[in-house]
Amino acid sequence: MSITQTDLSQINTFIFDVDGVLTDGLLYCFADGEQVRAFNIKDGFAIKHAIRQGYRVAIISGKNEPGVRKRLEQLGIEDIFLGSEDKVDTLEDYLYMQGIHPATAAYMGDDMPDMEVMQRCGFRACPADAADDIKTISMFVSAKDGGRGAVRELLELVMKAQDTW
Repeated sequence: MSITQTDLSQINTFIFDVDGVLTDGLLYCFADGEQVRAFNIKDGFAIKHAIRQGYRVAIISGKNEPGVRKRLEQLGIEDIFLGSEDKVDTLEDYLYMQGIHPATAAYMGDDMPDMEVMQRCGFRACPADAADDIKTISMFVSAKDGGRGAVRELLELVMKAQDTW
């Protein structure tokens, strides 16, 4: 798909999955049951910058780990929905409660649990290593893998188009 200036000019909200988008999708499991993920510092900088510039940033993830929540809160993200059993319901409730039109929301996902929720947003994006079905419906496929700068690349693309980077 070709991205138009109109596609980018409407975006005021970014919604991200965690595993495979903000992280590389690897999960380190310790004997005590703790599960650890690695986040990209450059993605984090871009998220903080977007929030400072007035964009909404939200997270919708099926997993619910305290360490993930803590990292997201450190970045200044207030709209965090972890442990979502139905991402579409979570998205629709969030958009309605915040008064956000779906056309102004960009969603970045990487695998099949993101497909339906992505299709409800005006702009769909994914990391380079996303599942092929997700790439097919995406308007923007990052040159970067999940957890390796894909989030920053999307944020820069939109914010540069809107002269807010």
